[in-house]
Amino acid sequence: MSEIPEDLKYTKTHEWVRTNDDGTVTVGISDAAQDQMGDMVYVEVPEAGRAVQAGEACAVVESVKSASDVYAPVSGEVVEGNTALADHPEWVNREPYGTGWLLRIRPDAGVALDHLLEASAYTEFLAAGEH
Repeated sequence: MSEIPEDLKYTKTHEWVRTNDDGTVTVGISDAAQDQMGDMVYVEVPEAGRAVQAGEACAVVESVKSASDVYAPVSGEVVEGNTALADHPEWVNREPYGTGWLLRIRPDAGVALDHLLEASAYTEFLAAGEH
């Protein structure tokens, strides 16, 4: 069973979202997603200052098995991309909720996170095999 931290929110496209004290959100791919993809060989993250819309492809992860877009869970401005992943894509596999984070977004004013899944709902989504 994949690790699904209770303090994060999730999307049906397997991104996780952590709300930071400064109002930004950190985004990565879930343990289930990295496990399904296999060993990461390449990660492309957006540059700071890029505006993103919820649901827009904003990063790419590529493994020995496949490549996949990563979608912005909220609309806003990218404040940081984890550029260290260019040299260490394996961090996405080793620590998907830690050093393997992909980007940080400052959500647009008034953007709520209530459309995202709680850990229990994401667990049910995975168990249902709808992904």
